[in-house]
Amino acid sequence: MSDYDKRAVGERIRSRRKALGLSQEDFAERIGRVPKFCADIERGQVGMSIETMLGICSLLKMSPNQLLLGDLGQSQVHDETEIIIDALNQCTEKQRKDAFALLRLFLTAIG
Repeated sequence: MSDYDKRAVGERIRSRRKALGLSQEDFAERIGRVPKFCADIERGQVGMSIETMLGICSLLKMSPNQLLLGDLGQSQVHDETEIIIDALNQCTEKQRKDAFALLRLFLTAIG
């Protein structure tokens, strides 16, 4: 059995973490690990335990297949929609209303 591509896994983690607006420090705290270890994972320099992987998957709203294999079964549009919905769920009601108004203006301008 071959090793999984730690560098590709790290890139997927970094990309999703940034898309969700999480700093490395906040990310590390939320999965119960130190920032240096998380940085090493993102650089593909170390592997991770199943416990850590499941914590990362939960926080980043990814399946283990998406994380480890870059499962292309889901479209990019679906992934972006999930990221947007997750970000909106973390907003206050006023922030959500403002985001909706901004989106409506944007869609009207391009329509």
